[in-house]
Amino acid sequence: MDFNVKKLASDAGVFFSRAMQFTEEKLGQAEKTELDAHFENLLARADCTKNWTEKILRQTEVLLQPNPSARVEEFLYEKLDRKVPSRVTNGELLAQYMTEAANDFGPGTPYGKTLIKVGETQRRLGAAERDFIHSASINFLTPLRNFLEGDWRTISKERRILQNRRLDLDACKARLKKAKAAEAKAAAEHELRLTQTEFDRQAEVTRLLLEGISSTHVNHLRCLHEFVESQTNYYAQCYQYMLDLQKQLGRFSGTFVGNTESTSPPPAATSPPAVATATLPAVPTIPVVPTIVGVPNTVAEGVLNPNEVKPPASGTRKARVLYDYEAADSTELALLADEMITVYSLPGMDPDWLIGERGNQKGKVPVTYLELLS
Repeated sequence: MDFNVKKLASDAGVFFSRAMQFTEEKLGQAEKTELDAHFENLLARADCTKNWTEKILRQTEVLLQPNPSARVEEFLYEKLDRKVPSRVTNGELLAQYMTEAANDFGPGTPYGKTLIKVGETQRRLGAAERDFIHSASINFLTPLRNFLEGDWRTISKERRILQNRRLDLDACKARLKKAKAAEAKAAAEHELRLTQTEFDRQAEVTRLLLEGISSTHVNHLRCLHEFVESQTNYYAQCYQYMLDLQKQLGRFSGTFVGNTESTSPPPAATSPPAVATATLPAVPTIPVVPTIVGVPNTVAEGVLNPNEVKPPASGTRKARVLYDYEAADSTELALLADEMITVYSLPGMDPDWLIGERGNQKGKVPVTYLELLS
């Protein structure tokens, strides 16, 4: 009991001494032991690393999960050390709605068939997003969290101890200056040597931890490369899925021939990728040849015999192929990226398609795969 009382009294005395020293330093009434410039640079670098790591971590979490309520829920599950429940992605939910709508409208109808195709692609996009989020969480977010919750907490703890050792040291220096009697000076000098030793030891421990920030940067650099690789793979998958969908929709776009309600394709179904948008003129820039008496309207009838198709006297243009295209049947012309072909329109053609010629080969080609040249 007496030991506990003495310890509490000693702790109270140390706390009071540190508080007095700190207050006098703030008021400019006491001297303060300054750390060397290298140590101060290490402290500033550590604080900078901590602050930016927090910001990057939080914004990456927002990127991967824009819903704040879902982020809070995931945070609570992590703190409770429980597995986060699997959540359906927006793409997967959209795919579900499209499939159900197609079943109601009729999966054999043009609209129902297209809904099924687009829904399947949305499902694949949602699955790719799920894989990307999982990979980014493990390879990027987890290391950042481990630093903040592990290494940084250790550094902060040792810095607080160093601060206390420094206050004790400066308090001893102040007491030595105030000592008058020889016995009091001797006691103060002995205490100063002890506190100086403790301060130097703690300063070395803290310095080693701060110098370890360089290793943290190396580790975070590796994680950043892995994050970029995961994101690259994700967007490459999305691009390929959409390119495949565009080909599929282009193959049966002839279904809409004769639809007088709209002569232009829905933007979401036939718009080319952004890289082609800037160079692709509007479809009406291809002159539509007026109907000529005696020329069979083979395109409008849905049957195209390349041998019977004759180019118009005017209105042909050159076009550069943007992407590879595999012909669906004998009426279409297979394309290779970057090749040059001649294109023109015929009476009654679907505005999404043109007639393409390459030497003696002819066939329908989708407009969205071309860059029309003047």
